Amino acid sequence: MKHRGRHRRRKQGRAVRAFLAGTALALTAAATMISASQATVGDDPGALEPLTRAAETDALRLKERLVPQATLDELAAGMGKPVGVGAVLESADRSLRGANGCTATERTALPVAPAATRAYCWDAADTASWRAGAVTSSGDADDDGWWNDNRVILSGWSQGSAARGLARLAFVDANDPAHLRYASALLVIPVDGGRNYRALSSRLSGMVWYQDKLLVTAADGLYVYDMNRVQRTTVDSAAVGRVGKGWSAHGYRFVLPAVGSYRLTGGSAAPRVGGISLDRSTAPDSLVASEWTAADSDRPARLWRYGFDRDPARPGLLATGATGVAPVVEAYETEASGIAGVLSHRSHWYVGRAPGSTDRHGSLWRQDTDGAEATRCGEQEAPRCWGTRVGPLSYWEATGEVWSQSDRMLFALPLGSIDSALG
Repeated sequence: MKHRGRHRRRKQGRAVRAFLAGTALALTAAATMISASQATVGDDPGALEPLTRAAETDALRLKERLVPQATLDELAAGMGKPVGVGAVLESADRSLRGANGCTATERTALPVAPAATRAYCWDAADTASWRAGAVTSSGDADDDGWWNDNRVILSGWSQGSAARGLARLAFVDANDPAHLRYASALLVIPVDGGRNYRALSSRLSGMVWYQDKLLVTAADGLYVYDMNRVQRTTVDSAAVGRVGKGWSAHGYRFVLPAVGSYRLTGGSAAPRVGGISLDRSTAPDSLVASEWTAADSDRPARLWRYGFDRDPARPGLLATGATGVAPVVEAYETEASGIAGVLSHRSHWYVGRAPGSTDRHGSLWRQDTDGAEATRCGEQEAPRCWGTRVGPLSYWEATGEVWSQSDRMLFALPLGSIDSALG
Protein backbone atom coordinates (compact mmCIF):
# COMPACT_ATOMS: atom_id res chain seq x y z
CA MET A 1 0.00 0.00 0.00
CA LYS A 2 1.35 3.41 -0.95
CA HIS A 3 0.38 6.62 0.76
CA ARG A 4 0.34 10.19 -0.45
CA GLY A 5 3.30 12.48 -0.05
CA ARG A 6 6.03 10.04 -1.03
CA HIS A 7 7.70 12.21 -3.67
CA ARG A 8 7.88 15.35 -1.57
CA ARG A 9 9.35 13.28 1.26
CA ARG A 10 12.36 11.93 -0.65
CA LYS A 11 14.51 14.89 0.29
CA GLN A 12 13.43 14.53 3.93
CA GLY A 13 14.27 10.82 3.82
CA ARG A 14 17.79 11.52 2.52
CA ALA A 15 18.31 14.04 5.31
CA VAL A 16 17.19 11.57 7.95
CA ARG A 17 19.47 8.85 6.60
CA ALA A 18 22.39 11.28 6.61
CA PHE A 19 21.60 12.15 10.20
CA LEU A 20 21.55 8.48 11.19
CA ALA A 21 24.81 7.76 9.38
CA GLY A 22 26.61 10.59 11.17
CA THR A 23 25.34 10.16 14.71
CA ALA A 24 26.33 6.65 15.84
CA LEU A 25 26.38 6.58 19.64
CA ALA A 26 29.34 5.35 21.65
CA LEU A 27 27.22 3.15 23.88
CA THR A 28 29.38 0.08 24.28
CA ALA A 29 31.24 1.49 27.27
CA ALA A 30 27.96 2.07 29.08
CA ALA A 31 26.90 -1.55 28.82
CA THR A 32 27.62 -3.96 31.65
CA MET A 33 30.79 -6.03 31.32
CA ILE A 34 30.36 -9.76 30.80
CA SER A 35 30.47 -11.69 34.06
CA ALA A 36 32.16 -15.04 34.59
CA SER A 37 28.76 -16.73 34.66
CA GLN A 38 28.22 -15.64 31.07
CA ALA A 39 31.35 -17.28 29.71
CA THR A 40 29.64 -20.52 28.82
CA VAL A 41 29.47 -21.35 25.12
CA GLY A 42 27.53 -24.59 25.40
CA ASP A 43 24.14 -23.11 24.55
CA ASP A 44 24.59 -23.26 20.77
CA PRO A 45 21.09 -23.92 19.35
CA GLY A 46 22.55 -25.60 16.27
CA ALA A 47 20.93 -25.86 12.84
CA LEU A 48 17.24 -25.39 12.15
CA GLU A 49 15.32 -28.61 11.59
CA PRO A 50 12.57 -28.25 8.94
CA LEU A 51 9.07 -29.34 9.97
CA THR A 52 7.30 -30.74 6.93
CA ARG A 53 4.76 -33.32 8.12
CA ALA A 54 1.12 -32.20 8.28
CA ALA A 55 0.94 -33.36 11.89
CA GLU A 56 3.70 -30.87 12.71
CA THR A 57 2.44 -27.86 10.76
CA ASP A 58 -1.33 -28.22 11.25
CA ALA A 59 -0.94 -27.23 14.91
CA LEU A 60 0.39 -23.86 13.75
CA ARG A 61 -2.53 -22.90 11.50
CA LEU A 62 -4.61 -19.84 12.38
CA LYS A 63 -8.39 -19.49 12.13
CA GLU A 64 -9.49 -15.99 11.14
CA ARG A 65 -12.45 -14.29 12.84
CA LEU A 66 -13.31 -10.77 11.75
CA VAL A 67 -15.47 -8.45 13.83
CA PRO A 68 -18.75 -7.82 11.95
CA GLN A 69 -18.85 -4.49 10.14
CA ALA A 70 -22.14 -3.71 11.91
CA THR A 71 -20.35 -3.95 15.28
CA LEU A 72 -17.63 -1.52 14.19
CA ASP A 73 -20.24 0.84 12.77
CA GLU A 74 -22.19 0.74 16.03
CA LEU A 75 -19.08 1.62 18.01
CA ALA A 76 -18.23 4.50 15.67
CA ALA A 77 -21.81 5.76 15.88
CA GLY A 78 -21.53 5.92 19.66
CA MET A 79 -17.99 7.30 19.92
CA GLY A 80 -17.84 9.47 16.84
CA LYS A 81 -16.02 9.23 13.53
CA PRO A 82 -12.72 7.33 13.84
CA VAL A 83 -9.51 9.33 13.57
CA GLY A 84 -6.10 8.28 12.29
CA VAL A 85 -2.54 7.95 13.51
CA GLY A 86 -1.91 11.63 12.82
CA ALA A 87 -4.44 12.68 15.46
CA VAL A 88 -2.59 10.69 18.12
CA LEU A 89 0.78 12.12 17.08
CA GLU A 90 -0.58 15.66 17.23
CA SER A 91 -1.42 15.07 20.89
CA ALA A 92 2.07 13.75 21.76
CA ASP A 93 2.99 15.38 25.06
CA ARG A 94 5.70 13.07 26.41
CA SER A 95 9.31 12.76 25.32
CA LEU A 96 11.89 10.02 25.18
CA ARG A 97 15.34 11.01 26.41
CA GLY A 98 18.32 10.44 24.17
CA ALA A 99 21.01 8.05 25.37
CA ASN A 100 23.10 10.85 26.87
CA GLY A 101 20.14 11.83 29.02
CA CYS A 102 19.56 8.29 30.31
CA THR A 103 21.04 7.09 33.57
CA ALA A 104 23.93 4.65 33.67
CA THR A 105 21.56 2.07 35.17
CA GLU A 106 19.13 2.48 32.30
CA ARG A 107 21.91 2.11 29.73
CA THR A 108 23.10 -1.19 31.20
CA ALA A 109 20.06 -2.79 29.54
CA LEU A 110 21.57 -2.15 26.09
CA PRO A 111 23.50 -4.76 24.08
CA VAL A 112 27.23 -5.03 24.68
CA ALA A 113 27.95 -6.08 21.10
CA PRO A 114 27.09 -5.05 18.53
CA ALA A 115 26.44 -1.64 20.05
CA ALA A 116 23.28 0.36 19.49
CA THR A 117 23.70 3.33 17.17
CA ARG A 118 20.57 5.02 18.50
CA ALA A 119 19.05 4.65 21.94
CA TYR A 120 16.36 6.34 24.00
CA CYS A 121 14.80 5.86 27.43
CA TRP A 122 11.15 6.26 28.26
CA ASP A 123 9.47 8.73 30.60
CA ALA A 124 10.05 7.00 33.96
CA ALA A 125 6.84 8.25 35.59
CA ASP A 126 4.73 7.21 32.62
CA THR A 127 6.11 3.66 32.43
CA ALA A 128 6.73 2.90 36.13
CA SER A 129 4.00 0.24 36.48
CA TRP A 130 4.12 -1.03 32.90
CA ARG A 131 6.12 -3.80 31.27
CA ALA A 132 7.78 -3.05 27.94
CA GLY A 133 6.95 -5.36 25.08
CA ALA A 134 6.66 -5.36 21.31
CA VAL A 135 7.97 -2.85 18.77
CA THR A 136 6.96 -2.17 15.17
CA SER A 137 7.01 0.91 12.96
CA SER A 138 5.93 2.64 9.78
CA GLY A 139 8.97 0.86 8.36
CA ASP A 140 6.81 -2.26 8.54
CA ALA A 141 3.63 -0.52 7.42
CA ASP A 142 5.05 0.69 4.11
CA ASP A 143 8.33 -0.16 2.40
CA ASP A 144 9.28 3.52 2.13
CA GLY A 145 9.11 3.84 5.93
CA TRP A 146 6.37 6.49 6.06
CA TRP A 147 2.74 6.50 7.12
CA ASN A 148 1.23 9.37 5.17
CA ASP A 149 3.52 12.26 6.20
CA ASN A 150 4.99 10.71 9.33
CA ARG A 151 7.65 8.30 10.45
CA VAL A 152 6.21 6.41 13.39
CA ILE A 153 7.39 3.87 15.95
CA LEU A 154 4.84 1.84 17.91
CA SER A 155 5.84 0.42 21.29
CA GLY A 156 3.59 -2.02 23.15
CA TRP A 157 3.23 -2.08 26.94
CA SER A 158 1.25 -4.29 29.33
CA GLN A 159 0.15 -4.03 32.93
CA GLY A 160 -1.49 -6.39 35.39
CA SER A 161 -2.52 -10.01 34.89
CA ALA A 162 -3.94 -11.87 31.91
CA ALA A 163 -7.35 -11.79 33.58
CA ARG A 164 -7.35 -8.17 34.73
CA GLY A 165 -4.68 -6.48 32.70
CA LEU A 166 -4.28 -3.59 30.28
CA ALA A 167 -2.35 -3.21 27.04
CA ARG A 168 -1.44 0.08 25.42
CA LEU A 169 0.43 1.45 22.44
CA ALA A 170 2.86 4.34 22.53
CA PHE A 171 2.65 6.21 19.20
CA VAL A 172 6.11 7.74 18.77
CA ASP A 173 6.61 10.69 16.43
CA ALA A 174 9.95 9.75 14.85
CA ASN A 175 10.11 12.53 12.24
CA ASP A 176 12.99 14.15 14.13
CA PRO A 177 15.37 11.38 15.30
CA ALA A 178 16.91 13.76 17.84
CA HIS A 179 13.57 14.53 19.54
CA LEU A 180 11.12 11.64 19.86
CA ARG A 181 7.70 12.48 21.31
CA TYR A 182 4.80 10.15 22.01
CA ALA A 183 1.20 9.70 23.14
CA SER A 184 -0.53 6.45 24.09
CA ALA A 185 -3.77 4.66 23.20
CA LEU A 186 -5.41 1.75 24.99
CA LEU A 187 -6.00 -1.49 23.05
CA VAL A 188 -9.59 -2.67 23.42
CA ILE A 189 -12.02 -5.28 22.09
CA PRO A 190 -15.60 -4.39 21.03
CA VAL A 191 -18.35 -6.21 22.96
CA ASP A 192 -22.15 -6.20 23.03
CA GLY A 193 -22.41 -5.62 19.30
CA GLY A 194 -20.27 -2.48 19.45
CA ARG A 195 -22.24 -0.83 22.25
CA ASN A 196 -19.26 -1.19 24.57
CA TYR A 197 -15.63 -2.39 24.69
CA ARG A 198 -13.33 -4.11 27.14
CA ALA A 199 -9.59 -3.91 27.66
CA LEU A 200 -7.24 -6.31 25.89
CA SER A 201 -5.72 -8.32 28.74
CA SER A 202 -2.62 -9.78 27.14
CA ARG A 203 1.12 -9.34 27.28
CA LEU A 204 2.34 -7.71 24.07
CA SER A 205 5.32 -9.91 23.26
CA GLY A 206 5.00 -9.40 19.49
CA MET A 207 3.55 -6.81 17.15
CA VAL A 208 3.59 -6.08 13.40
CA TRP A 209 2.10 -3.06 11.61
CA TYR A 210 1.52 -4.10 8.00
CA GLN A 211 -0.34 -1.83 5.58
CA ASP A 212 -3.30 -0.51 7.58
CA LYS A 213 -3.45 -3.41 10.07
CA LEU A 214 -1.69 -4.00 13.35
CA LEU A 215 -1.28 -7.60 14.53
CA VAL A 216 -0.46 -8.18 18.20
CA THR A 217 0.18 -11.36 20.14
CA ALA A 218 -2.34 -12.91 22.50
CA ALA A 219 -2.25 -16.01 24.67
CA ASP A 220 -3.69 -18.25 21.94
CA GLY A 221 -3.07 -16.33 18.73
CA LEU A 222 -3.21 -12.77 17.44
CA TYR A 223 -5.54 -9.77 17.57
CA VAL A 224 -5.99 -7.49 14.55
CA TYR A 225 -6.39 -3.70 14.71
CA ASP A 226 -7.16 -1.18 11.96
CA MET A 227 -4.86 1.85 12.17
CA ASN A 228 -7.55 3.98 10.53
CA ARG A 229 -10.00 3.23 13.36
CA VAL A 230 -8.47 5.06 16.32
CA GLN A 231 -11.33 6.39 18.47
CA ARG A 232 -11.32 9.37 20.85
CA THR A 233 -12.52 8.92 24.42
CA THR A 234 -14.73 11.48 26.17
CA VAL A 235 -14.39 10.66 29.89
CA ASP A 236 -11.20 10.83 31.96
CA SER A 237 -11.59 8.05 34.52
CA ALA A 238 -10.03 4.74 35.57
CA ALA A 239 -12.88 2.81 33.96
CA VAL A 240 -12.55 1.05 30.60
CA GLY A 241 -15.64 1.14 28.39
CA ARG A 242 -18.90 3.03 28.29
CA VAL A 243 -19.48 5.30 31.28
CA GLY A 244 -22.98 6.77 31.28
CA LYS A 245 -23.19 8.70 28.04
CA GLY A 246 -19.42 8.81 27.58
CA TRP A 247 -16.43 6.59 26.89
CA SER A 248 -13.43 5.98 29.14
CA ALA A 249 -10.08 4.24 28.69
CA HIS A 250 -8.25 4.29 32.02
CA GLY A 251 -7.37 7.95 31.52
CA TYR A 252 -6.18 7.65 27.91
CA ARG A 253 -7.51 9.98 25.23
CA PHE A 254 -7.62 7.31 22.52
CA VAL A 255 -8.55 3.66 22.10
CA LEU A 256 -7.84 1.27 19.25
CA PRO A 257 -10.61 -1.34 18.94
CA ALA A 258 -9.89 -4.80 17.53
CA VAL A 259 -11.33 -5.62 14.11
CA GLY A 260 -10.51 -9.32 14.17
CA SER A 261 -8.44 -12.13 15.62
CA TYR A 262 -6.55 -15.26 14.63
CA ARG A 263 -6.68 -18.34 16.83
CA LEU A 264 -4.35 -21.32 16.70
CA THR A 265 -6.19 -24.47 15.66
CA GLY A 266 -3.84 -27.06 17.14
CA GLY A 267 -5.38 -27.40 20.58
CA SER A 268 -2.90 -28.79 23.10
CA ALA A 269 -0.31 -29.25 20.33
CA ALA A 270 -0.33 -25.53 19.50
CA PRO A 271 2.53 -23.36 20.75
CA ARG A 272 2.37 -20.25 22.87
CA VAL A 273 3.20 -17.43 20.45
CA GLY A 274 6.16 -15.33 21.54
CA GLY A 275 7.66 -12.87 19.09
CA ILE A 276 6.43 -11.92 15.62
CA SER A 277 7.91 -9.76 12.87
CA LEU A 278 7.57 -8.87 9.20
CA ASP A 279 9.71 -10.36 6.44
CA ARG A 280 9.70 -8.40 3.16
CA SER A 281 12.34 -10.65 1.56
CA THR A 282 9.68 -13.26 0.68
CA ALA A 283 6.99 -13.17 -2.02
CA PRO A 284 4.42 -12.40 -0.82
CA ASP A 285 5.55 -10.57 2.31
CA SER A 286 5.22 -12.83 5.33
CA LEU A 287 4.63 -12.83 9.06
CA VAL A 288 7.14 -14.84 11.09
CA ALA A 289 6.57 -16.12 14.61
CA SER A 290 8.46 -17.87 17.38
CA GLU A 291 7.30 -20.12 20.17
CA TRP A 292 7.70 -18.97 23.75
CA THR A 293 9.62 -21.31 26.06
CA ALA A 294 11.35 -20.60 29.37
CA ALA A 295 14.91 -19.29 29.13
CA ASP A 296 16.41 -22.38 30.78
CA SER A 297 14.13 -24.87 29.05
CA ASP A 298 15.61 -27.89 27.28
CA ARG A 299 12.50 -28.27 25.12
CA PRO A 300 12.88 -27.34 21.41
CA ALA A 301 10.96 -24.30 20.15
CA ARG A 302 9.29 -23.71 16.80
CA LEU A 303 9.79 -20.93 14.24
CA TRP A 304 7.30 -20.51 11.41
CA ARG A 305 5.72 -18.12 8.89
CA TYR A 306 2.42 -17.19 7.22
CA GLY A 307 1.92 -15.37 3.93
CA PHE A 308 0.05 -12.07 3.73
CA ASP A 309 -2.99 -11.86 1.45
CA ARG A 310 -2.43 -10.24 -1.94
CA ASP A 311 -6.12 -9.45 -2.38
CA PRO A 312 -6.44 -5.61 -2.36
CA ALA A 313 -9.80 -6.04 -0.61
CA ARG A 314 -7.97 -7.61 2.37
CA PRO A 315 -5.09 -5.25 3.13
CA GLY A 316 -2.88 -6.30 6.01
CA LEU A 317 -4.61 -9.65 6.59
CA LEU A 318 -3.11 -13.12 6.33
CA ALA A 319 -3.77 -15.33 3.33
CA THR A 320 -6.55 -17.77 4.15
CA GLY A 321 -8.35 -20.44 2.20
CA ALA A 322 -12.08 -20.91 1.74
CA THR A 323 -12.34 -22.14 5.33
CA GLY A 324 -10.79 -18.94 6.71
CA VAL A 325 -7.66 -20.74 7.91
CA ALA A 326 -4.17 -19.33 7.40
CA PRO A 327 -1.78 -22.18 6.54
CA VAL A 328 1.85 -22.33 7.54
CA VAL A 329 4.21 -21.54 4.68
CA GLU A 330 7.39 -22.71 6.39
CA ALA A 331 8.25 -24.11 9.81
CA TYR A 332 11.36 -25.17 11.72
CA GLU A 333 12.38 -26.54 15.09
CA THR A 334 15.26 -24.94 17.00
CA GLU A 335 17.11 -25.89 20.15
CA ALA A 336 17.04 -22.21 21.19
CA SER A 337 15.05 -21.52 24.36
CA GLY A 338 13.74 -18.30 25.82
CA ILE A 339 13.21 -16.68 22.40
CA ALA A 340 11.92 -13.15 22.97
CA GLY A 341 12.58 -11.68 19.54
CA VAL A 342 12.53 -13.22 16.07
CA LEU A 343 13.45 -11.85 12.66
CA SER A 344 13.73 -13.50 9.27
CA HIS A 345 15.55 -11.95 6.33
CA ARG A 346 16.39 -13.85 3.17
CA SER A 347 17.58 -17.30 4.25
CA HIS A 348 18.53 -16.37 7.81
CA TRP A 349 16.57 -16.43 11.05
CA TYR A 350 17.70 -14.16 13.89
CA VAL A 351 16.61 -15.06 17.42
CA GLY A 352 17.11 -12.92 20.50
CA ARG A 353 17.26 -15.09 23.59
CA ALA A 354 16.51 -14.04 27.16
CA PRO A 355 19.22 -14.44 29.81
CA GLY A 356 19.28 -17.73 31.69
CA SER A 357 18.91 -17.83 35.46
CA THR A 358 22.66 -17.29 35.97
CA ASP A 359 23.17 -14.78 33.15
CA ARG A 360 23.05 -11.01 33.05
CA HIS A 361 22.73 -10.50 29.29
CA GLY A 362 20.79 -12.35 26.63
CA SER A 363 22.20 -13.61 23.34
CA LEU A 364 21.54 -13.00 19.66
CA TRP A 365 21.87 -15.91 17.23
CA ARG A 366 21.56 -16.23 13.46
CA GLN A 367 20.34 -19.64 12.38
CA ASP A 368 19.71 -21.54 9.19
CA THR A 369 19.60 -25.20 8.20
CA ASP A 370 23.41 -25.36 8.25
CA GLY A 371 24.06 -24.13 11.77
CA ALA A 372 24.05 -21.15 14.13
CA GLU A 373 26.33 -18.21 14.91
CA ALA A 374 26.17 -15.76 17.83
CA THR A 375 27.41 -12.26 18.43
CA ARG A 376 30.26 -12.58 20.93
CA CYS A 377 32.14 -10.28 23.27
CA GLY A 378 34.64 -10.16 26.12
CA GLU A 379 37.99 -11.88 26.47
CA GLN A 380 36.38 -15.31 26.36
CA GLU A 381 34.25 -14.47 23.30
CA ALA A 382 31.09 -15.47 25.16
CA PRO A 383 27.72 -15.27 23.36
CA ARG A 384 25.92 -13.34 26.14
CA CYS A 385 26.15 -9.92 24.51
CA TRP A 386 22.55 -8.90 23.83
CA GLY A 387 20.19 -6.85 26.03
CA THR A 388 19.59 -7.66 29.69
CA ARG A 389 15.87 -8.01 29.04
CA VAL A 390 15.77 -9.18 25.47
CA GLY A 391 12.84 -7.81 23.49
CA PRO A 392 11.35 -7.95 20.00
CA LEU A 393 13.17 -7.49 16.71
CA SER A 394 11.72 -5.28 13.97
CA TYR A 395 13.53 -4.52 10.70
CA TRP A 396 13.05 -1.06 9.14
CA GLU A 397 13.92 -1.86 5.55
CA ALA A 398 14.21 1.74 4.30
CA THR A 399 17.00 2.55 6.81
CA GLY A 400 18.46 -0.95 7.24
CA GLU A 401 17.97 -0.74 11.01
CA VAL A 402 16.78 -3.34 13.49
CA TRP A 403 14.70 -1.88 16.33
CA SER A 404 14.29 -3.51 19.70
CA GLN A 405 13.53 -2.76 23.31
CA SER A 406 15.35 -3.89 26.44
CA ASP A 407 13.76 -2.95 29.74
CA ARG A 408 13.17 0.85 29.53
CA MET A 409 15.53 1.37 26.57
CA LEU A 410 14.32 1.67 22.97
CA PHE A 411 17.22 1.23 20.57
CA ALA A 412 18.26 0.59 16.97
CA LEU A 413 21.31 -0.70 15.14
CA PRO A 414 22.01 -1.64 11.51
CA LEU A 415 21.27 -5.21 10.46
CA GLY A 416 24.64 -5.00 8.71
CA SER A 417 26.42 -4.50 12.04
CA ILE A 418 24.71 -7.61 13.40
CA ASP A 419 25.82 -9.65 10.40
CA SER A 420 29.36 -8.27 10.69
CA ALA A 421 29.48 -9.21 14.38
CA LEU A 422 28.33 -12.72 13.48
CA GLY A 423 31.26 -13.14 11.11
